[in-house]
This record gives sequence, C-alpha cells and structure tokens, in this order.
Amino acid sequence: MPTTPPAVVDRGGRRYPLDELRWCGDDGSPLMVEPLPGITRDAIDPTVPSQWRYRAALPLPDLPPVTLGEGRTPLLPRRLAGLDVAVKVEAVNPTASFKDRGVSVMVSALRAQGVTALLEDSSGNGGSSVAAYSAAAGIDALILAPASTSSAKVLQSRLHGATVELVPGTRQDTANEAVRRSRERFYASHNWHPMFLQGTKLIAYEIWEDLGFTAPDAVVLPTGAGSLVLGCAIGFGELQRAGEITRVPRILVSQPARCSPLVEALAAGRDTVEPRTWEPTIAEGTAIARPVRDREVLAAIRGSGGSATAVREEDLRAATLALAATGLYVEPTCGQVVPALEHFAREGHVAAGDSVVLVLTGSGLKASDAMARLLADQQGAGWGRR
Repeated sequence: MPTTPPAVVDRGGRRYPLDELRWCGDDGSPLMVEPLPGITRDAIDPTVPSQWRYRAALPLPDLPPVTLGEGRTPLLPRRLAGLDVAVKVEAVNPTASFKDRGVSVMVSALRAQGVTALLEDSSGNGGSSVAAYSAAAGIDALILAPASTSSAKVLQSRLHGATVELVPGTRQDTANEAVRRSRERFYASHNWHPMFLQGTKLIAYEIWEDLGFTAPDAVVLPTGAGSLVLGCAIGFGELQRAGEITRVPRILVSQPARCSPLVEALAAGRDTVEPRTWEPTIAEGTAIARPVRDREVLAAIRGSGGSATAVREEDLRAATLALAATGLYVEPTCGQVVPALEHFAREGHVAAGDSVVLVLTGSGLKASDAMARLLADQQGAGWGRR
C-alpha cells in the first residue's frame, strides 16, 4: 500500500488531496480515486464479519468505519436461463440494497472530515441508505427524491431521521435541484462522491473470496448510474494488479428498454450518452437518463470485453415475479438481470460452463407499491392462480 494517501483526479487530470472536502473537480467533472495496487488474500481481516474485512484495500485504510454490518451477502447457486449461475443477494444488506456498501465508506470519510449536515438526491435506495448511515454517524441528512419514489423508501428515510423533500418531474430534475442547493450544505451524492465507489468496489473482493479466490468469467449487473459497473471494474482491476486474478470479468449490463442510455451509446459507438427524454419504467432504480459518470461506465464495459442489453418492460416484470416464486423477493430494478442473461447467452457472451454472477441489488420490500401492481396485473391476467 502507498505510504501517503492517493489523490482524487477529475476528467481533466487535475489532482486534489483525498482529504479535501469536495464532490467534483474545479471543471465540474466527477472525481475518481487514483488507481490503487489492490490487496492479496493475506491482507483480509477474517475476524470482521462485514465488508470492512477488506479495509486494507481502501485509500484510507485507517478510517474509523461507520458500519451497520454491510456486505458478506449470500452468493447462491441457481439455474436460470438454462445456465448454472450464482446470484449475489444484496437485498440482505442493512437497508436492503447494495448502496450500503458505498454509503458506509462515503459517510465514514465525511464524518472524519467533520461534516455535520449533508444533502443527497436519490430515486430511493441511495437516499434511504444515506439516511441510515447519517443517523449512525450523527449527521443531519436532507434527501431530495422524485415525487414518484416508492413510498417504502421515503418512509424508511424519514424514520431514520432524515428530512425528505419530494421533487416534481423526472429523476434528472431532482438531481438538478440537488446541485442547485449544494451551496447550502455539503452534497454527499452517491453518484458524484469518489469514496462511494471505493465502498462499492468491495463487492468485487467479496465475490472473489466467495468463489474461492477466483474471478468469475462474467458479472451481470442492473445498471442506472453505473456505480456497480465501476465498483466491479475498480475492484477486479485492483485484484488483477495485486496478482490475485489474471483478468477482469466481462461486465454485462442490463437496463430497462424504457430508459437505456448506456445501451444506446454502446450500440452507436459513442463515448457519452445522448441527452433525450425516456419513458417511465417500473425499474425506477435504473431510470437514469444522464449518468454522471457515463464516460467512465462505457469505458469500463468496453474494457472488460462486456456488453449491454435493453430489457422490455413485460420481460422484467415477468422475471421479477418468477424470481419471487423461487424465494428471491427482489425489486423490479434488479429482476431485469434474468432476461438479460437469456440475451447474453443467445449472443454468446456467456456459455454453459462459464462462471457467471448475477447481482440482485435490492429487496422487493423496498418497492412494495410496484410489487403489489405486479401481483394485481398477474392475477388479473389469470397467472399463477391456485
């Protein structure tokens, strides 16, 4: 590990101290922590039953953690789309989504920097996670959320003590409002803050350990802003630099067809997404029309030899219900990975005998309104009646 903390870097190559309180570069671009060397299995702390067992991989390994026991989620074998795969069930994290990984590390850094009040914008899971970890850290949280956000996610944030304001319009309208109000309190955006990705990357270390210290051939990820894509790219990249694995897994991305800017950009050979209006989707957590880190996400998918596909609304709905029927109660945002797996198998991106991990990012309990609509639609169509 380096003897001094690395810097964060903006898109223009300007470097800033890691301990400087900022959420973007002077040019307004997002920040990334400089590449780290990664750790070997000997650096894992086996006495810690959370993702903080990999704290030696963080740029600030001595950071006092704000933790609720995130990570160490189940990796379960399943037969899906005619393939033997594994599913990483992130729904069992403390606030029932993978966002806890990044938020734990981000809030730990902010508390160490003396932040006492913060602002976050979210379509749901990020906001409820920031609310929970802010409560644990003694930080006052203001959460801006689209008016369409699931009521369960809003309720959770409020019960954690956060102030939640619902913003009319699209998810992008909420993000724009948060940036405007960032002059009033620190903007601790999970989409912008570089330390969030440092927490998210630990899922790669965990999958590696789950698989007996080997990397899968491919990971299938539901994707909106792309933090899970970048987390996997960063984490597996570090493991490759550390000599623990020989290659980064293929990163295979699913997005709802009604909001699939990354899929569209990849198909067109572009390095950025094209701003345009998309349709509403039940997969609200991936309905991000203009991902902040679009350039980095697209580069990560391409660099891994990966691909992306857009999933039709009826297919992601059916897949979410099918997963529930097997005991996996997940929200529609991540149910889309099953039809995506079918597509990737048809296209030859995965094959029988490959080691493939699908990440199920959040619990169906976080989207109770949407799940109730799915059940009503199913019963109205006569499906699944006993």
